[in-house]
Amino acid sequence: MSRCTTSVAEPLHALVLAGGRGSRMGGVDKGLQLLHGRPLVAHVIERLAPQADRLLISANRHADVYAALGHPVLADPPGLAFAGPLAGMLAGLQALPDDAWLLTAPCDCPGLPTNLAERLHAAAQAHGLAFAQATREHPTHALLHARLREPLAAYLQGGGRAVLRWMRSLPHGVARFDDEAAFANFNHLADLHG
Repeated sequence: MSRCTTSVAEPLHALVLAGGRGSRMGGVDKGLQLLHGRPLVAHVIERLAPQADRLLISANRHADVYAALGHPVLADPPGLAFAGPLAGMLAGLQALPDDAWLLTAPCDCPGLPTNLAERLHAAAQAHGLAFAQATREHPTHALLHARLREPLAAYLQGGGRAVLRWMRSLPHGVARFDDEAAFANFNHLADLHG
């Protein structure tokens, strides 16, 4: 796969975060819920894949169903199953070469910006980390360098789970976007039929 929208020289891998419990959707696997006849995760892949050299999926259930979409599937690291988005991010970082970047996005955000990687990379270059912000902050729409795998592992092993708190504890950039609607996510089953 060849990315078409970034000027990032280092390898750039994208990770769709689909490893949650789907609590607000009644415990269903959120990424596999249908929107316009296709799983939510398929909409996100369509937006994210052209922005990266390789795409990965973070999932803790239905790995075979996710794998059928044609991309490698990563479970949360041992001892961190269902520990939140940061556990998925750590699994992604652990799968990267040392010189690579990891672009992340949640599986329930089908309208994410097609220039997400480009904008995040511009904001992350000096720090190795950046997240998106429109009207509010969107820390799961992020770009992380592989060198952050050890600090992230230490934070998780210490019981930390808050994505924004961890990111703010490190030097970071913020990529600002004008369109908050691009980051709209689907948290409830009713949202899919609204």
